[in-house]
Amino acid sequence: MTTGEKSGFFSSFRFKNVASCLNCYGIKFSCLKGMQKGNKKKQLRKPQHQQRPGIEKKLTPQPIFDYPDKKGTNKLQGKVALITGADSGIGKAVAVLFAKEGADIAIAYLNEHKDARDTAAIIQKKYNRRCLLIPGDLSNEKHCNTVIKEVVKEYKHIDLLVNNAALHYENKSLEDLTTRELLKTFGTNIFSFFWLTREALPYMKKNSCIINTASVTAYRGSGGLIDYAATKGAIVSFTRSLSANLIKKGIRVNGVAPGPIWTPLIASSFPRKKVAQFGSDVPMGRAGEPAEIAPAYLFLACDDSSYITGQFLHPNGGEIING
Repeated sequence: MTTGEKSGFFSSFRFKNVASCLNCYGIKFSCLKGMQKGNKKKQLRKPQHQQRPGIEKKLTPQPIFDYPDKKGTNKLQGKVALITGADSGIGKAVAVLFAKEGADIAIAYLNEHKDARDTAAIIQKKYNRRCLLIPGDLSNEKHCNTVIKEVVKEYKHIDLLVNNAALHYENKSLEDLTTRELLKTFGTNIFSFFWLTREALPYMKKNSCIINTASVTAYRGSGGLIDYAATKGAIVSFTRSLSANLIKKGIRVNGVAPGPIWTPLIASSFPRKKVAQFGSDVPMGRAGEPAEIAPAYLFLACDDSSYITGQFLHPNGGEIING
């Protein structure tokens, strides 16, 4: 036995023999493979593409952001929630659900003013909660500081901080990734999490919650989204480290790592054919809807998760990532 074969239960087996070994223990290798990304891609929706950052109203079909027939149960009654990137997509669904559950909302977004106003109207008119809109570039530290000042001016404190805003640039190779894109991705996707959280903490008290949006790419990587996946991996470590740092203060820090979800980010980031097939290769064979992801955030924001911190939930269409 060589040095490389001495460690590990399956060390003396070549990879092609692993399936037969697992079969001896009643484990079907095909079943394990079936719970990973790798289904044959197929068209799920019409080919389409938008200019960045994308407009939700232009998507076909329209994303599902709310289940109106499901009534709220006041899980967040009287809370104040700041949610970034909540003009559309996952953030919008989270903002609407939090409002349905009794929270007043602040939305920090880039410049998608029509989407943001539509979301605010739903929160205010349908669920009778307050909604503050704060446009601007979250990759700018000074603007992040301004966001917190505006929220505190309006609401006096912050109970729930959802760091959700993100962008990505697809590149076929690392050589194609420009420094401008790299800095913009890191500035939006992870630096803003540090800046917003740091400025918000003085206005958060015991039983407050911080929820960070990562991605399935944090766990399996992405050959075409190297910088994006790197930021999402950083978010996982940031969440775990921050949870340890704040646990004595009674502030819980958790995260959600979604799989493929149908949002304007997708239509504005990928070519038409890829957008048409987006999500078809996961075990469930489709992209998720924002309204399917929002309950994960609600669970982490309310008292139902009072014994959970430093953890991630994985609504990703059935892909097992062991994270």
